[in-house]
Amino acid sequence: MASPAAGVVVIVGSGLIGRSWAMLFASGGFRVKLYDIEQQQVTNALENIRKEMMFLEQSGSLKGSLGAQDQLSLISGCLNIQEAVEGALHIQECVPENLELKKKIFAQLDQIIDDQVVLSSSTSCLLPSQLFAGLAHVQQCLVAHPVNPPYYVPLVELVPHPETAPVTVDRTHALMRKIGQSPVRVLKEMDGFVLNRLQYAVISEAWRLVEEGIVSPSDLDLVMSDGLGMRYAFIGPLETMHLNAEGMLSYCDRYSEGMKRVLKTFGPIPEFSGATVEKVNQAMCLKVPADPEHLAARRRWRDECLQRLAKLKRQMPSQ
Repeated sequence: MASPAAGVVVIVGSGLIGRSWAMLFASGGFRVKLYDIEQQQVTNALENIRKEMMFLEQSGSLKGSLGAQDQLSLISGCLNIQEAVEGALHIQECVPENLELKKKIFAQLDQIIDDQVVLSSSTSCLLPSQLFAGLAHVQQCLVAHPVNPPYYVPLVELVPHPETAPVTVDRTHALMRKIGQSPVRVLKEMDGFVLNRLQYAVISEAWRLVEEGIVSPSDLDLVMSDGLGMRYAFIGPLETMHLNAEGMLSYCDRYSEGMKRVLKTFGPIPEFSGATVEKVNQAMCLKVPADPEHLAARRRWRDECLQRLAKLKRQMPSQ
């Protein structure tokens, strides 16, 4: 039997990210109410979650101490938002990435929540100052941006509104840790947050290197997957610097001039269009044809790789 639930979490939106959040919170022993506006969407989401959890249990990758059936018993669907938020300690919004739609949802929630619940958005690119402007409960609001697929990639960026209360961030940080995620505090809002700013910096230079004929698209990807990516799966760029010399001060003393020389050669922001996009698309389609069947199969392979990597990282001793 499932142990008593640790509290109620509401998921607003039953798409891919909403379903992933539901599974993560259930793995931590929380009772989850999955809200959406149409019964069929909720029914489909619950069936998708059931199949996914059974598969994860069979493959030895199910998170948490409860079995799949016990975790599934903690998740229920809901079509009434007023009923959904009753007794909730955390509300995670997961509707499509549309500012007006999200603002409408938050304005609706703002009218019916108490002064305790945390109101959180899964947005990947909308700023808290846009999302939560004018809300009475703005101190209880923040962004908790997961990385796709959230069940295998544990990072969550916590981004406060300028008026978010520190306790809101603290509570959300503790909650994310409890369900096995790796929260980071983004100390003030910035377009792109942190993950996408780093990702776009890499994409931008990758595009320029291909555009300028320095490297082929397939070899560019190999530089990351069999080079930088292997160590970045365990340590970040700053610790890499620290370890690649006799500490950070030694690294900067030794390599700063060379880094600055190379950085000065970086070109302008690419257009991501024209001949280069055709060239990159052709290379990608040779590897993975851009039809739904091939793309879905490759995503399944990617998720299996991430699943195995996540398991390896959990087994590695932390120091």
